[in-house]
Amino acid sequence: MGEKAEVRGAPERGRSGDGTLDLRLKAFEGRRAAVAGIGKDPVNAPMIRHWCEAMGDANPAYTGVDAIAPPTMLQVWTMGGLSGHTARTGAYDELLALLDEAGCTSVVATDCEQEYGRALRPGDEVTFDAVIESVSERKTTKLGTGYFVTTRMDVRAGDDLVGTHRFRILKYAPARRPPSSDKPPRSRPATRPRPVVNRDNAGFWDGVRQHRLLIQRCTACATLRLPWLPGCNACGSPDWDTVEAGGEGRVFSYVVLHHPPFPAFDPPYAVALIELAEGVRMISNVVGVPYDKVRIGQPVRLEFQEYEDELVLPVFRVGEETG
Repeated sequence: MGEKAEVRGAPERGRSGDGTLDLRLKAFEGRRAAVAGIGKDPVNAPMIRHWCEAMGDANPAYTGVDAIAPPTMLQVWTMGGLSGHTARTGAYDELLALLDEAGCTSVVATDCEQEYGRALRPGDEVTFDAVIESVSERKTTKLGTGYFVTTRMDVRAGDDLVGTHRFRILKYAPARRPPSSDKPPRSRPATRPRPVVNRDNAGFWDGVRQHRLLIQRCTACATLRLPWLPGCNACGSPDWDTVEAGGEGRVFSYVVLHHPPFPAFDPPYAVALIELAEGVRMISNVVGVPYDKVRIGQPVRLEFQEYEDELVLPVFRVGEETG
């Protein structure tokens, strides 16, 4: 969920000279962010149906009289909506305000982790508690310098711990940009953000580094899936192997990004959803034509581009037949 900011160099201490800021931030660790929160709605079939339709998940375990909720919906049942939750303690807002005062006025979500205890079923009513689990030392990233803040939410149904949700943000002071007259050239590969690599997708990125695009294949029902997931959407099996993509595909859809600006890219540029010949789809860049010449249905061919710091990314070049 969201991008992980790349951390470079050794951690820095707080800019307040004697480390007072770091100590004040560390004092928030262990403070409750929410106490005895109650989900606004019981787990329910309509929300499960909407989620599955949006995600394209046709697993039969999520329908019928014995249906369960998709485990990855865990946070859905705790969200407060526009009106929020009365269980919030104010500690998290105090922490963010302190970071604002220290000049860390920007924020980006970096990653989240979920652990599941048991499946939720329609009719379950969830409660939750949240705690500020950690505040890092000052870090320097490509976005700027600031602090990683991790919160942990424990979700229960009755006496059962059904799941744990950890959410991490970077609260940072944006890096200074060079004057417009000193603007670097359009190709700036060294500043590209790094992909978030975790235990579920590490094999995919290992393959990319070897210039191979690997697709997961369920060994129970042979369903292909991309991006990589811990289990099969079709039958629920956790067992899988891989097949290597042949490299042919077509532009299924695309968008042209004009805003917001990001140091690694010069908008406008096209981001496409590519449908591979194997039937799965992935998001990537289209190369070989200007952004305003990308079209739905264009044939493309897989390539691998290498960037500085040993970063390799899959991209797709427009085929010759499109001119």
